[in-house]
Amino acid sequence: MNYSEAMEYVEQVSRYGISPGLDSIRELCRRIGEPQKGLKYVHVAGTNGKGSVCAFVASVLKCGGYRVGRYLSPALFDYREEIQVNGQYITQKALCQGMELLKEACDRMAEEGLPHPTAFEIKTALAFWYFQEKKCDIVVLETGMGGLQDATNVVEDTCVAVITSISMDHMKFLGNTLTEIAAQKAGILKAGCQAVSAAQKPEVMALIKKKAAALDCPLTVGDEGQASHVHYGLEKQRFDYGAWKGMEITLGGQFQIGNAVVALEVLKSLAGRGFPVPEDKLRKGMREAAWPGRFTVVGRKPYFIVDGAHDEDGARRLAESVRFYFPDKRVLYIVGMLKDKEYEKVIALTHALADQIITVTPPDNTRALPAYELAQAAAKVHGRVTAADSLEEAVEMCRLLAGKEDVILAFGSLSFLGRLMEIVGYASKEGHGKELYRAAPGGTGRTAVRKGRA
Repeated sequence: MNYSEAMEYVEQVSRYGISPGLDSIRELCRRIGEPQKGLKYVHVAGTNGKGSVCAFVASVLKCGGYRVGRYLSPALFDYREEIQVNGQYITQKALCQGMELLKEACDRMAEEGLPHPTAFEIKTALAFWYFQEKKCDIVVLETGMGGLQDATNVVEDTCVAVITSISMDHMKFLGNTLTEIAAQKAGILKAGCQAVSAAQKPEVMALIKKKAAALDCPLTVGDEGQASHVHYGLEKQRFDYGAWKGMEITLGGQFQIGNAVVALEVLKSLAGRGFPVPEDKLRKGMREAAWPGRFTVVGRKPYFIVDGAHDEDGARRLAESVRFYFPDKRVLYIVGMLKDKEYEKVIALTHALADQIITVTPPDNTRALPAYELAQAAAKVHGRVTAADSLEEAVEMCRLLAGKEDVILAFGSLSFLGRLMEIVGYASKEGHGKELYRAAPGGTGRTAVRKGRA
């Protein structure tokens, strides 16, 4: 199997859709030698903030000298991006070798009358196989959806289970209330592991505490409200948290302070589980952590920012950051959404900040909401809405309309942001190193200080 054939196979198995449950992934892993066993994990679930927390933790562990596997989704630029070791994508050679092994196992399962594994299950098994092949010291493992019935939950040796901010999302699969969704997310907790949670709504926090207590999991909460002396900036932010003074990160968006605080609690827990990192390396890792598509500056004069806000909670956080960083600026939107998301709520929370809204259809996605339908929904609450025929047209329209002091903000489904970043000349094909994730040094936009408890 060559790389082209491997990618064709990935496309073929995508027709199996989404199928929550662990029976199929367990059987698939059994047939390829149980690669998920013998590895140690930081397992991360939640609605928003998973990727950012994973980025911080993986970066620090790498700087600390560990061989770190990282499993993430969705990819922005390259399928191989979702499986990394110390920031390097799985090689094409290894991907082909692993996919050939998995295809044989899947074919045998289908011949025996068992359900064919889904694309996500196959990719998850591939990740386990690769991390085992690379002899990773620890794996930072991001759930795909939910937790309890997510394919990643076949792991057993969880050092730290992490639950980031929980809000309404994937209701078709996870439940129609916050507590139902939280119960699914908390399903990643394993008996005796360390648990770390972001600050949650009272009913969610109560459920997590109850679950942790039942499994004898020591629980700590990373509470953004405990951060003090916060200096916000678009490309550099600084804060105090506990014994850490002047902690610096380069991920933009006010919400990243909360994610960084959760990551610090995870790292503190890992130190007690056999993975200590010297403070100078920890600070270096936090500062160098990169996570594209999350309030990422991809251009200046005018500022061009991309963000993956695609649900109610993400939209609310995005609106807060826009109000904070650009209170007096004219803002133009490029928005693309999937039809199974609550796009009307996203529009309701963000439309008032836009001078012009341009809608796009996320390319190559069967779940994409057509630009015209999104434009119709936006036009109910905003007077200047245009549906673009392509991402290229949307970018060109914004560049024609925007002055140097204006702001272009592209947000919504992550499935189109990678392509958009390539269009504006920001992404590299391989994506190794932070040149992929951050533009060259320059202005930092609005910077402010939030004082609080020392």
